[in-house]
Amino acid sequence: MDFRRVYAIFLRQIFLIRNNKTRLVNIFMWISIDTILWGFITNYLDSMGHSGFSFSTTVLGAVVLWNFLIRIQQGLMLSFFEDMWSCNLLNLFASPLRIREYLSGLVISSLATSIAGLSVMLFIAWGMFLYNIFQFGVLLVPFLGIMLVFGFALGIFTTALVLRFGPPAEWIAWIIPFVLDPFTGIFYPISALPKILQPISAILPPSYVFEGMRGALLSGKFSVSHLIAGISIAFVYLIISCLFFLYIYRIVLRKGLIARLTAENL
Repeated sequence: MDFRRVYAIFLRQIFLIRNNKTRLVNIFMWISIDTILWGFITNYLDSMGHSGFSFSTTVLGAVVLWNFLIRIQQGLMLSFFEDMWSCNLLNLFASPLRIREYLSGLVISSLATSIAGLSVMLFIAWGMFLYNIFQFGVLLVPFLGIMLVFGFALGIFTTALVLRFGPPAEWIAWIIPFVLDPFTGIFYPISALPKILQPISAILPPSYVFEGMRGALLSGKFSVSHLIAGISIAFVYLIISCLFFLYIYRIVLRKGLIARLTAENL
């Protein structure tokens, strides 16, 4: 792998953002609005409740981490879309650039914009609602790690779908995280789901994060084995999504679909 090519892919995305500041809206605006909205909602619920349960502590942190995952998935996916919308894919894949170098560049671009987005969310949560996510201490490392790895897996998988089926598959790529949303337990424990749906949560790594957060905050207890399971499942998804992307890429090359993909955007 030539890291100069990986850096070139990353640098292209940075130049795109620098030359068109409206791209910053997608990186920061939606997650900022979501953090502010849920901050006010949880503050209101805290002021109404008499159960001693803190909604802002348990829900706002989950919203921040969930938006971090979505930002990772969309960051990777949108970097690919930028090349597709500008009809640049044919140029890239006709060059000596290897597919793993291209994918690594997209991953690094997504990581950089996601960390920037996470920083803004944490600043808003702390500045406006006095929410400190660092209260989790070292637990924050596996929580963020699971969301990061699963976000990459989702981003690579959705990018592969669009690479194979073209721009019409964008509509599927955007909604996939929101389809998973009800089963991950962001706002409620997994036990609140019907028993028939709970096995779905068991195969989704974010559900282990949110259950772990609730356990650490409400009872001071968390299951290390559950966190290990969440990390393991996230890495399994990442490996599967990478293999899926490479499989799709070979099909696209063999059938000459990259040229068609570019032509469909003209």
